[in-house]
Amino acid sequence: MTYLSDDAALIRGNLPASAQPPSDADALFLLYAVLMRAKGEQVTASDVHDAWAAWQQSLNPEHPALVPFRELAPAVQDEDEPYVAAIHAATRILAAQSRV
Repeated sequence: MTYLSDDAALIRGNLPASAQPPSDADALFLLYAVLMRAKGEQVTASDVHDAWAAWQQSLNPEHPALVPFRELAPAVQDEDEPYVAAIHAATRILAAQSRV
C-alpha cells in the first residue's frame, strides 16, 4: 500500500454507515485522498463532485450527473456531503497524528 492508499482507506473508514459507495470505487477514493492532501478541511461538496465526475467519466461518460455541481438538484448535491465530512475527519486525524 502507498500513502495515498492509506489516506483513501482512512477516508472510507470515516464514512457514515448510511453512505453506500460503489464496491469498485478504490480509484475514486484515491482521488478523494488527493483532494484531502491538497485542500484538507477546505474540501467542498463541489470538489467531491468534481473528483467523482472525473472517475465516473471513465466508467460511464453518459451519466446524467456529469454536469457542474451547481447544476445538480439539491438532493443530488446532498449525496456528496458524507464524503466531505469523511475527508474533513480524515484530515483532522492525520493532523492529530502528526502532532504526536
